[in-house]
Amino acid sequence: MDYIQAIKNFEPMNEQEQNDKKLILNFIEKNDDVLYRDNEYAHMTSSGLIFNEKLDKILMVHHNIYDTWSWTGGHADGEADLLKVAIKEAKEETSIENIGVLDENTIAIDILPVVPHVKRGKFISGHLHFCISYALIADENSHIEAKLDENSGVKWIKIDELEKYSDEPYLIGVYRKIHKRVVMSKKNK
Repeated sequence: MDYIQAIKNFEPMNEQEQNDKKLILNFIEKNDDVLYRDNEYAHMTSSGLIFNEKLDKILMVHHNIYDTWSWTGGHADGEADLLKVAIKEAKEETSIENIGVLDENTIAIDILPVVPHVKRGKFISGHLHFCISYALIADENSHIEAKLDENSGVKWIKIDELEKYSDEPYLIGVYRKIHKRVVMSKKNK
């Protein structure tokens, strides 16, 4: 699905998502390059929160730049199918071949600030990621392996132990929001 339509179809569950959806759509309307990192102010990214079958753990990677445990994801780099981006990044960053999709619809929309940092020897100024997220699923017994140029570890972490691993309180809130939405969706089926 086209990323603009996916954003328009998304049903916000709180005021934050309502505001972020509106701001992202307004920015896209005025900028035709949001699928590319060339837009140094803000650009589209896609993340996948990978759950185990019991929905009580998520697969996380230890991010090299931020030195904390985080979800998988990456830049759109011109790809308008953001679910495809989320799956590709999840596979690349964890080495799991068989990653499924819990729901093909967008599970969360967030504007995430990126602090200034150095990546591959190049200074990257602070900017915004317009993060479109999806709920993915994998067998927790699958082989996992770090993608060493991006992360130094991969492991399953219990949802109720996120604070022990992540140094990013705002993102812990995003993970919990997505988990709540996934659990609610499962109950309604």
